[in-house]
Amino acid sequence: MNSPILQLLVLAGIAIFLILRLRSVLGTREGFEKPRVQAPEPSRRAQPDFDVIEGGPDPDITDYVDEGSDAAAALTKMKADDRSFNVREFLRGSRGAYEMILTGFENGDLADIKPFLSDDVYEAFAGVVDAREKNGLSVDFTFVGISETSLVDAEYNEATKEAEVSVKFLSESTSAVYDKGGDLIEGSPTDVKKQRDVWTFGRKMGTGDPNWFLVATGE
Repeated sequence: MNSPILQLLVLAGIAIFLILRLRSVLGTREGFEKPRVQAPEPSRRAQPDFDVIEGGPDPDITDYVDEGSDAAAALTKMKADDRSFNVREFLRGSRGAYEMILTGFENGDLADIKPFLSDDVYEAFAGVVDAREKNGLSVDFTFVGISETSLVDAEYNEATKEAEVSVKFLSESTSAVYDKGGDLIEGSPTDVKKQRDVWTFGRKMGTGDPNWFLVATGE
């Protein structure tokens, strides 16, 4: 047997050996096999996060107040009468409202925040701002941020559908008060101070108007 033929036989034997080894490691596919398709993740829209849960605790409520408390009962009734309401989004919005209203009050700019205040709160704020202006005082205020937001209480009148939710804010800011001559008489333009406020927001549920109003302030 000549040399070229012998070489071909040797190479063919090696190829057959490698094919058998590969089949033993990788396995084989017989017939038609559908390509593997990764199952799509469930759509968030198909499972709303904030629906009232029938027959069990609602985490959108129990994450913020104790289950079985008066506040939890009030929040449950609010959600039943107004399906657009959810606690998490309310608290998120209250943070923005707190910063906007507090900054507007401290700087004496009440026109922009008036739509978000009850009549009583607006009159109280306006009285303080007017007194500053009469005494020639000016305020240099800078809002730094909110370190904590927590739901304190909730009340609901099912007959009138009037809801009130109280929220505690722990915030940081700088505030300096100057007299007519520009002399510093209170606070500091650089020292950051911590402030604790409990604000109560109210609205009528189920009216189509999602806006809440600041109806009371406290500490």
